[in-house]
Amino acid sequence: MRYTRFEKARIIGARALQISMGAPIILEVPAGVIDPIEIATLEFSSGAIPITVKREGS
Repeated sequence: MRYTRFEKARIIGARALQISMGAPIILEVPAGVIDPIEIATLEFSSGAIPITVKREGS
């Protein structure tokens, strides 16, 4: 599924908030990476984020 830039921003932002609040990180993160947004972006690009998008009419 392709996401719009708005959906992508919402997914990454929501996941970054979860990570910053203590949610477990799904991927192996490279050493030195501590920014929740960067971690969420890595998870998004690998397809590992457990968040789905429900679109109206789909």
